[in-house]
Amino acid sequence: MLHFSRRSFLKTGLAAATLAGTGNRLLRAARGTATDWVTLGKSGVKVTRLAFGTGSMSGKVQRDLGQDEFTRQVRYAYDHGIRFFETAETYGEMHKMLGVALKGIPRDTYRLMSKVTTHEGVDPQAKIDELRKLANTDYFDVMLLHWQHTDTWPTDTVRWQDGILEAKSKKAVVGYGASVHGLPALRKFPGNKWLEVAMIRMNHTGVIMDAEDFNSSGPGNVSEVVTHTKQVHSEGMGVISMKLVGEGRFKNRQDRQAAMRFAFNNAGVDSVTVGFKNTAEIDEAIENVNLALA
Repeated sequence: MLHFSRRSFLKTGLAAATLAGTGNRLLRAARGTATDWVTLGKSGVKVTRLAFGTGSMSGKVQRDLGQDEFTRQVRYAYDHGIRFFETAETYGEMHKMLGVALKGIPRDTYRLMSKVTTHEGVDPQAKIDELRKLANTDYFDVMLLHWQHTDTWPTDTVRWQDGILEAKSKKAVVGYGASVHGLPALRKFPGNKWLEVAMIRMNHTGVIMDAEDFNSSGPGNVSEVVTHTKQVHSEGMGVISMKLVGEGRFKNRQDRQAAMRFAFNNAGVDSVTVGFKNTAEIDEAIENVNLALA
């Protein structure tokens, strides 16, 4: 029979408790947070899980803040660990406003994503250079083909795809991909060899998500969207999701939390973008992502 002294018992108990505490801390660390850096698949670009979006109502919400207040929101987000900022050509003055808001912050401490509209008769290099100048940046970490909404987009946008690759060769773009609207376009994402990053609308109820009609105001097909999202992720694409607050239609926090849980836990996305108009929304989004990952 083994005999333990009280002192030995206490030492053993203390060691076990210490190991358990360490294990709990490691587990919490492994679960991740909104401000962790994650890699967007084969693009190799590292971004924070939560991005600061500037496209609420096509940017009107952010533009209406005015430059000074918008700058305050951007700096608040940056100081609280959000280091991924996204905009688009169609968001009005948002490239310029972001450039002003981020001025003076070391460029290598944050990531910047833009989206170009794939119009005919527009020179991709000239457009990317124009957006870089507006945003006061030498390069975009991610450049997306914006609003791809037909099943013929892979062939319709070859000129733009080649243009982005040329911009990458000039170090004006690092990673690239496309944002999607509608199931016909989304069905062309899996198996696409050009795409490195996929931007896909995602929430638990299907609000403003992809349906057969890209412009549908009704609910999208959540199940099919999740299936394609998982498939492109398994193929090595980075996945960024939008519409996490249902374009402002989720009025209660429970739905906003549920949308975050669904995006990360059911669809397995890498990063999400949310548009903000005040610091309380930034705080809530950080907490919602942290709760989703807990």
